[in-house]
Amino acid sequence: MPEAYIVDAVRTPTGRKKGSLSSTHPADLGAHVLSALMDRTGVDPAAVEDVVFGCVDTIGPQAGDIARTCWLAAGLPEEVPGTTIDRQCGSSQQAVHFAAQAVMSGTSDMVVAGGVQNMNQIPISAAMYAGQTYGFETPFADSKGWLDRYGDQEVSQFRSAEMIAEKWDISREDMEVFALESNNRALSAIAAGHFKREIVPVGDFAEDETPRESNLAKMGTLKTLVDGGRLTAAVSSQIADASAAM
Repeated sequence: MPEAYIVDAVRTPTGRKKGSLSSTHPADLGAHVLSALMDRTGVDPAAVEDVVFGCVDTIGPQAGDIARTCWLAAGLPEEVPGTTIDRQCGSSQQAVHFAAQAVMSGTSDMVVAGGVQNMNQIPISAAMYAGQTYGFETPFADSKGWLDRYGDQEVSQFRSAEMIAEKWDISREDMEVFALESNNRALSAIAAGHFKREIVPVGDFAEDETPRESNLAKMGTLKTLVDGGRLTAAVSSQIADASAAM
């Protein structure tokens, strides 16, 4: 079986809510990293056999196969196809898996994988409720098979996280300690310059702005997502805008 290798990987800095990338079109974010990847590797773009991008909430500027839109917005060859996949939070990771599997199976020699998301422009879960205009309250509400199996209970990552915390008895305090350590490691890595090689600046914006200074005392003052729950904003993923490609 052939082996798959990563030749290079690049990304934009990560923009925060109402931050440096909030007004940048997702296609231009993706085009930026794709152009940089082609320049850095020196490969012939026409030799790329597929572009696989992950993206959640593919509506508005992220609709219409954003992988191919990004490629074309970068001025790259029209004959190269692209596809966009949605495995929710694991979408871009799955894009990498599919690209590697294509090479390992022998069906492709060179594939670009990555992802893009602008959460400022397209709010989280926007696609879940986009059908309300057409009479669909949720993606599940009118499915007999779904209702027979799961009823009309809430389906969201927030409820899932609460259920996981309850099942495994993960306390709010333990989550806050873990989250703070993760955040502080990111700040330390930024300060040490560990991300500089992979980041392709967008204009003057060259450093992640999502990690922030915090402490357990401040985190402990936040309200829980639901009464009696364990989750707060401090232990949740932030609103962020970014793109990456490899």
